[in-house]
Amino acid sequence: MSFEQLVKESFSQLSSGQKKVAEYLLENIEKVAFYTAVQIGREAEVSETTVIRLAYALGFRGFSEMQAAIQQYVLESNSSRFSESSPETGEESNIFTRVIERDIRILRQTLHQLNQQDVYKAVDWLMEADQVLIVGYRASYAAAHWFSFMLSMVRKNVLVVPFSGETEERIVSLTDKSVVLVISFPRYTKETIRVAETCKRVGARIISATDRLLSPVSRISDITFTAEINIESGHYSIASVISLLYLLLAGIEERHNPDTQTRMQQLEQLYSQWNIFEE
Repeated sequence: MSFEQLVKESFSQLSSGQKKVAEYLLENIEKVAFYTAVQIGREAEVSETTVIRLAYALGFRGFSEMQAAIQQYVLESNSSRFSESSPETGEESNIFTRVIERDIRILRQTLHQLNQQDVYKAVDWLMEADQVLIVGYRASYAAAHWFSFMLSMVRKNVLVVPFSGETEERIVSLTDKSVVLVISFPRYTKETIRVAETCKRVGARIISATDRLLSPVSRISDITFTAEINIESGHYSIASVISLLYLLLAGIEERHNPDTQTRMQQLEQLYSQWNIFEE
Protein backbone atom coordinates (compact mmCIF):
# COMPACT_ATOMS: atom_id res chain seq x y z
CA MET A 1 0.00 0.00 0.00
CA SER A 2 1.39 3.41 -0.97
CA PHE A 3 1.77 6.23 1.55
CA GLU A 4 -1.04 8.14 -0.19
CA GLN A 5 -3.42 5.17 0.07
CA LEU A 6 -2.49 4.65 3.72
CA VAL A 7 -3.39 8.25 4.53
CA LYS A 8 -6.69 7.96 2.65
CA GLU A 9 -7.73 4.82 4.55
CA SER A 10 -6.78 6.29 7.94
CA PHE A 11 -7.95 9.86 7.34
CA SER A 12 -11.37 9.64 8.99
CA GLN A 13 -9.79 8.40 12.26
CA LEU A 14 -7.23 11.21 12.49
CA SER A 15 -7.55 14.22 14.76
CA SER A 16 -8.09 17.64 13.18
CA GLY A 17 -4.43 18.53 13.67
CA GLN A 18 -3.26 15.23 12.21
CA LYS A 19 -5.56 15.72 9.21
CA LYS A 20 -3.98 19.11 8.64
CA VAL A 21 -0.51 17.53 8.60
CA ALA A 22 -1.64 14.67 6.35
CA GLU A 23 -3.11 17.09 3.81
CA TYR A 24 0.05 19.17 3.85
CA LEU A 25 2.24 16.10 3.33
CA LEU A 26 0.28 14.84 0.33
CA GLU A 27 0.09 18.27 -1.27
CA ASN A 28 3.85 18.80 -0.87
CA ILE A 29 5.07 15.21 -0.94
CA GLU A 30 8.36 15.76 -2.80
CA LYS A 31 9.19 18.92 -0.90
CA VAL A 32 8.81 17.32 2.55
CA ALA A 33 10.54 14.01 1.84
CA PHE A 34 13.64 15.13 3.74
CA TYR A 35 12.05 17.59 6.16
CA THR A 36 12.35 17.08 9.90
CA ALA A 37 9.26 16.83 12.09
CA VAL A 38 9.94 20.37 13.28
CA GLN A 39 10.04 21.72 9.71
CA ILE A 40 6.84 19.90 8.73
CA GLY A 41 5.08 21.19 11.84
CA ARG A 42 6.17 24.74 11.10
CA GLU A 43 4.98 24.56 7.48
CA ALA A 44 1.68 22.86 8.39
CA GLU A 45 1.17 25.26 11.32
CA VAL A 46 0.96 22.52 13.95
CA SER A 47 3.28 21.33 16.69
CA GLU A 48 6.13 18.86 16.22
CA THR A 49 4.25 16.53 18.56
CA THR A 50 1.25 16.47 16.21
CA VAL A 51 3.50 15.42 13.33
CA ILE A 52 4.96 12.58 15.40
CA ARG A 53 1.50 11.50 16.56
CA LEU A 54 0.42 11.32 12.94
CA ALA A 55 3.19 8.81 12.29
CA TYR A 56 1.89 6.59 15.11
CA ALA A 57 -1.72 7.03 13.96
CA LEU A 58 -0.74 5.76 10.50
CA GLY A 59 0.81 2.64 12.02
CA PHE A 60 4.47 3.63 11.88
CA ARG A 61 6.84 3.07 14.81
CA GLY A 62 7.89 6.68 14.71
CA PHE A 63 8.53 9.72 12.55
CA SER A 64 11.68 8.26 10.99
CA GLU A 65 9.77 5.26 9.67
CA MET A 66 7.04 7.50 8.23
CA GLN A 67 9.69 9.69 6.60
CA ALA A 68 11.29 6.61 5.03
CA ALA A 69 7.90 5.58 3.62
CA ILE A 70 7.43 9.06 2.14
CA GLN A 71 10.88 8.95 0.56
CA GLN A 72 10.19 5.51 -0.91
CA TYR A 73 6.87 6.73 -2.32
CA VAL A 74 8.54 9.75 -3.94
CA LEU A 75 11.35 7.59 -5.33
CA GLU A 76 8.94 5.09 -6.90
CA SER A 77 6.76 7.85 -8.36
CA ASN A 78 9.72 9.68 -9.87
CA SER A 79 11.26 6.48 -11.22
CA SER A 80 8.00 5.66 -12.95
CA ARG A 81 7.76 9.12 -14.48
CA PHE A 82 11.39 9.06 -15.62
CA SER A 83 11.13 5.65 -17.27
CA GLU A 84 7.94 6.67 -19.05
CA SER A 85 9.10 10.07 -20.28
CA SER A 86 9.85 10.59 -23.95
CA PRO A 87 13.50 10.83 -25.00
CA GLU A 88 14.86 14.25 -25.80
CA THR A 89 14.96 14.97 -29.51
CA GLY A 90 17.09 18.08 -29.28
CA GLU A 91 14.32 20.10 -30.85
CA GLU A 92 11.83 22.29 -29.06
CA SER A 93 8.44 20.55 -29.22
CA ASN A 94 5.33 22.50 -30.14
CA ILE A 95 2.23 22.81 -27.98
CA PHE A 96 0.43 19.97 -29.78
CA THR A 97 3.27 17.53 -29.17
CA ARG A 98 3.55 18.54 -25.52
CA VAL A 99 -0.18 18.07 -24.92
CA ILE A 100 -0.24 14.59 -26.44
CA GLU A 101 2.98 13.51 -24.72
CA ARG A 102 1.70 14.74 -21.38
CA ASP A 103 -1.57 12.86 -21.85
CA ILE A 104 0.43 9.71 -22.55
CA ARG A 105 2.49 10.22 -19.39
CA ILE A 106 -0.66 10.83 -17.33
CA LEU A 107 -2.28 7.66 -18.68
CA ARG A 108 0.78 5.61 -17.77
CA GLN A 109 0.87 7.14 -14.31
CA THR A 110 -2.84 6.37 -13.87
CA LEU A 111 -2.16 2.74 -14.75
CA HIS A 112 0.80 2.62 -12.36
CA GLN A 113 -1.26 3.76 -9.36
CA LEU A 114 -4.38 1.73 -10.20
CA ASN A 115 -5.60 -0.76 -7.60
CA GLN A 116 -6.92 -3.75 -9.57
CA GLN A 117 -8.92 -5.10 -6.63
CA ASP A 118 -10.76 -1.79 -6.35
CA VAL A 119 -11.51 -1.88 -10.09
CA TYR A 120 -13.11 -5.32 -9.88
CA LYS A 121 -15.00 -4.38 -6.71
CA ALA A 122 -16.38 -1.27 -8.44
CA VAL A 123 -17.26 -3.33 -11.52
CA ASP A 124 -19.32 -5.76 -9.43
CA TRP A 125 -21.02 -2.93 -7.55
CA LEU A 126 -21.97 -1.21 -10.80
CA MET A 127 -23.51 -4.36 -12.24
CA GLU A 128 -25.22 -5.64 -9.08
CA ALA A 129 -26.76 -2.32 -7.95
CA ASP A 130 -30.51 -1.81 -8.23
CA GLN A 131 -29.71 1.49 -9.94
CA VAL A 132 -26.67 3.59 -10.79
CA LEU A 133 -26.56 7.38 -10.59
CA ILE A 134 -23.77 9.27 -12.37
CA VAL A 135 -22.86 12.73 -11.05
CA GLY A 136 -20.63 15.31 -12.72
CA TYR A 137 -21.00 19.06 -13.08
CA ARG A 138 -19.46 21.70 -15.33
CA ALA A 139 -16.28 20.34 -16.99
CA SER A 140 -16.98 16.88 -15.52
CA TYR A 141 -20.46 16.67 -17.05
CA ALA A 142 -19.18 15.49 -20.44
CA ALA A 143 -17.47 12.49 -18.85
CA ALA A 144 -20.54 11.78 -16.69
CA HIS A 145 -22.89 11.85 -19.68
CA TRP A 146 -20.57 9.65 -21.77
CA PHE A 147 -20.21 7.05 -19.02
CA SER A 148 -23.95 6.95 -18.30
CA PHE A 149 -24.63 6.35 -21.99
CA MET A 150 -22.03 3.58 -22.25
CA LEU A 151 -23.12 1.92 -19.00
CA SER A 152 -26.79 2.00 -20.03
CA MET A 153 -25.85 -0.15 -23.01
CA VAL A 154 -24.86 -3.02 -20.72
CA ARG A 155 -27.32 -2.65 -17.81
CA LYS A 156 -30.65 -1.03 -16.98
CA ASN A 157 -31.54 1.71 -14.46
CA VAL A 158 -28.65 4.06 -15.19
CA LEU A 159 -29.31 7.75 -14.64
CA VAL A 160 -27.18 10.87 -14.90
CA VAL A 161 -27.84 13.99 -12.85
CA PRO A 162 -28.98 16.54 -15.46
CA PHE A 163 -26.92 19.63 -16.12
CA SER A 164 -29.63 21.69 -14.46
CA GLY A 165 -32.52 20.60 -12.27
CA GLU A 166 -34.12 17.27 -11.34
CA THR A 167 -31.34 16.40 -8.89
CA GLU A 168 -33.74 15.70 -6.03
CA GLU A 169 -35.90 13.48 -8.25
CA ARG A 170 -32.84 11.37 -9.07
CA ILE A 171 -31.73 11.03 -5.45
CA VAL A 172 -35.10 10.27 -3.84
CA SER A 173 -35.33 6.76 -5.31
CA LEU A 174 -31.84 5.67 -4.22
CA THR A 175 -31.50 2.80 -1.74
CA ASP A 176 -28.71 1.08 0.16
CA LYS A 177 -28.37 -1.19 -2.89
CA SER A 178 -27.71 1.75 -5.22
CA VAL A 179 -24.34 2.96 -6.48
CA VAL A 180 -23.42 6.57 -7.20
CA LEU A 181 -20.40 7.33 -9.37
CA VAL A 182 -19.16 10.88 -8.80
CA ILE A 183 -16.73 12.64 -11.15
CA SER A 184 -15.07 15.61 -9.47
CA PHE A 185 -11.97 17.52 -10.56
CA PRO A 186 -10.67 21.02 -9.80
CA ARG A 187 -12.29 23.36 -9.45
CA TYR A 188 -14.49 21.24 -7.19
CA THR A 189 -18.10 22.39 -7.33
CA LYS A 190 -20.04 22.61 -4.07
CA GLU A 191 -23.09 21.03 -5.71
CA THR A 192 -21.13 17.87 -6.48
CA ILE A 193 -20.14 17.50 -2.83
CA ARG A 194 -23.68 18.21 -1.61
CA VAL A 195 -25.14 15.57 -3.92
CA ALA A 196 -22.51 13.00 -2.91
CA GLU A 197 -23.08 13.66 0.80
CA THR A 198 -26.85 13.31 0.38
CA CYS A 199 -26.47 10.04 -1.52
CA LYS A 200 -24.14 8.77 1.19
CA ARG A 201 -26.71 9.56 3.88
CA VAL A 202 -29.38 7.45 2.18
CA GLY A 203 -26.97 4.50 2.21
CA ALA A 204 -25.83 4.39 -1.42
CA ARG A 205 -22.28 3.29 -2.17
CA ILE A 206 -20.06 6.04 -3.55
CA ILE A 207 -17.42 5.51 -6.23
CA SER A 208 -15.43 8.59 -7.16
CA ALA A 209 -13.17 9.57 -10.02
CA THR A 210 -11.07 12.52 -8.91
CA ASP A 211 -7.54 13.92 -8.98
CA ARG A 212 -6.29 12.98 -5.51
CA LEU A 213 -7.12 10.67 -2.63
CA LEU A 214 -7.88 13.54 -0.26
CA SER A 215 -10.05 15.58 -2.60
CA PRO A 216 -13.39 16.68 -1.07
CA VAL A 217 -15.42 13.90 -2.71
CA SER A 218 -12.80 11.22 -2.05
CA ARG A 219 -13.16 11.66 1.70
CA ILE A 220 -16.74 10.40 1.60
CA SER A 221 -16.22 7.74 -1.09
CA ASP A 222 -16.13 3.99 -0.58
CA ILE A 223 -13.82 3.55 -3.58
CA THR A 224 -11.68 6.28 -5.13
CA PHE A 225 -9.92 6.25 -8.49
CA THR A 226 -7.46 9.04 -9.21
CA ALA A 227 -6.30 10.51 -12.48
CA GLU A 228 -4.36 13.67 -13.21
CA ILE A 229 -5.90 16.14 -15.64
CA ASN A 230 -3.81 17.75 -18.37
CA ILE A 231 -3.87 21.56 -18.42
CA GLU A 232 -0.83 22.00 -20.68
CA SER A 233 -2.82 24.05 -23.19
CA GLY A 234 -4.58 26.14 -20.54
CA HIS A 235 -7.75 24.04 -20.77
CA TYR A 236 -8.66 20.79 -19.07
CA SER A 237 -8.04 17.58 -20.99
CA ILE A 238 -10.21 14.76 -19.65
CA ALA A 239 -8.51 12.04 -21.70
CA SER A 240 -7.29 10.35 -18.51
CA VAL A 241 -10.77 10.55 -16.95
CA ILE A 242 -12.41 8.89 -19.96
CA SER A 243 -9.72 6.20 -19.98
CA LEU A 244 -10.26 5.57 -16.28
CA LEU A 245 -14.00 5.15 -16.81
CA TYR A 246 -13.36 2.95 -19.83
CA LEU A 247 -11.37 0.60 -17.58
CA LEU A 248 -14.56 0.04 -15.59
CA LEU A 249 -16.45 -0.77 -18.79
CA ALA A 250 -13.72 -3.19 -19.83
CA GLY A 251 -13.92 -4.85 -16.42
CA ILE A 252 -17.69 -5.20 -16.79
CA GLU A 253 -17.22 -6.80 -20.19
CA GLU A 254 -14.74 -9.27 -18.73
CA ARG A 255 -16.62 -10.26 -15.56
CA HIS A 256 -20.25 -9.93 -16.66
CA ASN A 257 -20.07 -10.89 -20.32
CA PRO A 258 -23.27 -13.01 -20.60
CA ASP A 259 -25.45 -10.27 -19.10
CA THR A 260 -23.90 -7.53 -21.20
CA GLN A 261 -24.13 -9.54 -24.42
CA THR A 262 -27.84 -10.22 -23.91
CA ARG A 263 -28.61 -6.53 -23.49
CA MET A 264 -26.37 -5.54 -26.40
CA GLN A 265 -28.18 -7.99 -28.68
CA GLN A 266 -31.54 -6.55 -27.64
CA LEU A 267 -30.29 -3.05 -28.40
CA GLU A 268 -28.96 -4.08 -31.80
CA GLN A 269 -32.37 -5.49 -32.70
CA LEU A 270 -34.01 -2.18 -31.79
CA TYR A 271 -31.41 -0.22 -33.74
CA SER A 272 -32.12 -2.38 -36.76
CA GLN A 273 -35.91 -2.16 -36.44
CA TRP A 274 -35.84 1.61 -36.09
CA ASN A 275 -33.16 2.09 -38.74
CA ILE A 276 -31.13 4.25 -36.36
CA PHE A 277 -27.77 4.34 -38.12
CA GLU A 278 -26.70 5.21 -41.64
CA GLU A 279 -24.26 2.28 -41.71
